[in-house]
Amino acid sequence: MKIPEAEHTTVGAIDAWHEAHREPPREHLGASVLGHACERWLWLSFRWAVIEQTEGRVLRLFRRGRNEEATVIEDLRAIGVDVLANAGEQEKVHLGGHLGGSVDGIIRNGLPEAPKARHVLEIKTHGKKSFDALARDGVEKSKPMHYVQMQVYMHGLGIDRALYVAVCKDDDRLHIERLHLDKDAAQKAIERGRRIVASDRMPPPVSADPGYYQCKFCPAHDLCHGSKTTKQVNCRTCAHSTAKTDGTWRCEAHEADGIPADFQRTGCEDHVLHPDLVPWQQGESDSRWIAVYMIDGKPVRNGHGDARCYTSREILADPPACASADDTVEYLRTRMGGRIVAKSGPAEPFDDEIPF
Repeated sequence: MKIPEAEHTTVGAIDAWHEAHREPPREHLGASVLGHACERWLWLSFRWAVIEQTEGRVLRLFRRGRNEEATVIEDLRAIGVDVLANAGEQEKVHLGGHLGGSVDGIIRNGLPEAPKARHVLEIKTHGKKSFDALARDGVEKSKPMHYVQMQVYMHGLGIDRALYVAVCKDDDRLHIERLHLDKDAAQKAIERGRRIVASDRMPPPVSADPGYYQCKFCPAHDLCHGSKTTKQVNCRTCAHSTAKTDGTWRCEAHEADGIPADFQRTGCEDHVLHPDLVPWQQGESDSRWIAVYMIDGKPVRNGHGDARCYTSREILADPPACASADDTVEYLRTRMGGRIVAKSGPAEPFDDEIPF
C-alpha cells in the first residue's frame, strides 16, 4: 500500500530549503537577458522592482543546468579540446557601466571543426520540446536570447566565434552549433541595454494585452496589467536614485555616490516610491524629498516616516489605511513609534482616552 503524502514531505522540505537560499537579484543587467523581448521587464528586473520568487523545483532545474557544464567541459577535454573554465575574472565579460556577464568557458584550440580557432563556449540544457525546436530551427531562431548572449560575449571578449552546446535532459542528445560574431547584432544589444539602464522612466511593455503569450506568465504581469504596484522597497525603486554610467548608483536625497550593493537591497527610511511603480496620481508637494500620492482621493505624503508622512513600506502595506489615518493612528506613529504594517480591519475602540 502506498503511504499517503504527508503535509510536510521530504520533497517539500528540499524545495523549501532551495527557496530559502535563493540568490539575491544580480547587481548588473546580464548579457543572458539582453535579448529579452520586453524592455519593461528588463528595466523592472534591473531596478529590483519585481523580484521573481522562483519555486524550489525550478531552482533545482537551474542547478542541474549548472552541473551539466562540468560534464560537457569534461567531454570536450577528453577529445583534445583546450577549454579554459573556472578561471575567475577571465570568465567575466565587462560591457561597460551596468552591463556584464560570465561565460561558461573559452576554447583556446583543438575543436575538430576549427582546430586553431578560439571560441566562446556556451552550454545550455533543454527539455525535449525545446531541444527538438533548436535542432530543427537553430539557435538564432529558436533561442534568440541565447543567440544575443553569445554575440555580446564574443564582442566583449574580442573573440569572433562561439560554440553553443545544448544537452537534451530527456535523452542526453547533443546539439552543437558554431556561430560567427555579428558585430551589428552585438552592438545593437549592448546599446539597447545601456539605454534601458540609463532610463529614469519605465519603458512601455512588449504588449498592452494581459493575455499576450509573452506576458501571461511574466513575473511582472501584476505590476503591468493588475495592481500596477511594486512590492519592493530598496534603493533602486526609490525616486531619489540614479544609475550612473560608470556602473554605480547615486542618491540625490543624501548626495551620496557609489551606494554599496548591500545597502541598496534595503534602502533607507527616506525612500520615496518611484512614480512609475505605483498606480496613484502625484499631487503637489512642499518638499523635493517628499512625494504626494492621491490615494482614495486623499493626498498621502511619502518619505521619511513622520507626522502625516508615511514610509514606502507603510504605504505598500496598506494604502487606504495611510489615506484615512486619524489622530489615533498619528499618535501611535509619532508618540509610540508605531508603523502601519499590514492591511487592517475595523479599528477596535480604545478603553482609555488618549491625550493629544
